[in-house]
Amino acid sequence: MTPQPSDLEYVVRTVARTAVDNERYFCDLDAVVGDGDLGYSLARGFEIVLDDWDTLDRTTPAQFLKKVALVISKRVGGTSGPLWGTAFLRGASAVSERSAMDSLTAHDAVAMLRAAIEGIKARGKSDLGDKTLLDALIPMTDALEKQVDSSVTDSARTPAELARVAAGAARTAADATSSMQAMRGRPSYTGERSIGSPDAGAVAVAVMAERIADEWPGRP
Repeated sequence: MTPQPSDLEYVVRTVARTAVDNERYFCDLDAVVGDGDLGYSLARGFEIVLDDWDTLDRTTPAQFLKKVALVISKRVGGTSGPLWGTAFLRGASAVSERSAMDSLTAHDAVAMLRAAIEGIKARGKSDLGDKTLLDALIPMTDALEKQVDSSVTDSARTPAELARVAAGAARTAADATSSMQAMRGRPSYTGERSIGSPDAGAVAVAVMAERIADEWPGRP
């Protein structure tokens, strides 16, 4: 009997598939005021993750994420490689004490996202309001953490419900980046011309979160 994938495996694989499937869309978004290579860069790296999927070390959640981080760091070009690689690596550090792939909790998910955020901030020298992927990732994590914390005193939400909350927050926040002026990366070179279109990285986060939420109820 084939073992069922853990929640962590499901999320990472879905992120990878979404990056590959939306290569052109993410490139088109990035081309408005950026280099236009975001989709290409992400797709090339996550293709390798999918190709190597069955051989990735699953000894522990941290080891699994470290292997994904290594692939992303080596294979994703431009600024995306260091940022996404750092995100996965920091996420691994947040669950270093967990011994089994299926041992992670909703609180662990928040911890991994918070660690990833801090890693991206440090590596990209960016923060909330700079019109980057953080402008979707941080509000999404805030919304998720609020729901996870409230479940202590309120009725606990299912993983599928939490995924839907995260996706909704990510989409709202990504759309809101249209009114921002880019302060980091190539888009910042365009000054006020960066106002009026959403940040490609933020939209990518939202699309990934939405696919995770959409497919969660039907996953194995």
